[in-house]
Amino acid sequence: MSDTQTPDTADTAFSASPGEQLRSERESQGLSVTEVAGGLNLRPAVIRGLEEDSYEEVPVAAYRRGYLRAYAHLLGIEDKPVLDAYRARFGGEEVERRVTPVQIARPPSRIGAWLFRLVTLLVIAGLIGLTLMWWQSRGGNEPPGIGDSSPVAVDGLDGTTTTITEPEAPVVGEAPAESLPPLPQESENLGLVEDPSALAEEPAEINTDGALALADGEPETADEAASEQAAVEEEVAETSASRRQLELTFNEQSWTEIFDANNQRIFVGLQEPGTTASVEGEPPFRLTVGNATGVELLWAGDSVDLRARAGANNVARFTLGD
Repeated sequence: MSDTQTPDTADTAFSASPGEQLRSERESQGLSVTEVAGGLNLRPAVIRGLEEDSYEEVPVAAYRRGYLRAYAHLLGIEDKPVLDAYRARFGGEEVERRVTPVQIARPPSRIGAWLFRLVTLLVIAGLIGLTLMWWQSRGGNEPPGIGDSSPVAVDGLDGTTTTITEPEAPVVGEAPAESLPPLPQESENLGLVEDPSALAEEPAEINTDGALALADGEPETADEAASEQAAVEEEVAETSASRRQLELTFNEQSWTEIFDANNQRIFVGLQEPGTTASVEGEPPFRLTVGNATGVELLWAGDSVDLRARAGANNVARFTLGD
């Protein structure tokens, strides 16, 4: 009498690939790839890759196992046979690609913010002080004043040197009599008529009120100009830096993928609820955000409405920063 061996159901399930197990169960339940993708908040291409045992859409090994486990739970089957089949077939071939590490951003403390502001004010005050010291050090290089009557030496074309001395200003009341203009003559019709020769010789009066008025409107000082220039440069630098950074807050579980202007994948992964991420790159950005209604996005200080960009399966695919 010969012994007959019945195949073990566990061995049969283990011999099938993880994708075959999931596809067979999905077809038996009458579900489509699109329905499964919507239930897992994934793209249909990812679901087809899992069923065909092709993981080009999921390069990170940890995410593969997570998606296989979530797929099995969605179908209502145990995930252990699926994961065991995956480890048996692909456990020795897992090669994880290098992905930019995700920086979990924590809000800065108030003490750190105040210290940063204090250091900034000290730096600005130091720059203003140095500018004032430089401005005062130039006081000895001013041109000679009007009252300086020192002789000036002038070299002539023939090689001789002539010394020119500015004449002294006459004292009021001591001018010689011959330099005074003649007295005005009387006229019967017009009264006093000045001598025409006196009008030609009389020096014109200088109106100093206009010069004093111009002196009142002094130009802007160098320290104020430097402070305004520094403020403008700082504002431009902050605006440029804020356009390179994305802030994400995940209120619900979401699979997110982000590419920058250089077509480099700067962020990818399945994020858990209650986590935040800060991503930096060169705009414009191409984003794919699963479960978009449960994700908050900040860019350049403004909130981006993902609810309006989400499609029928609650996945938002758009370009930011064109």
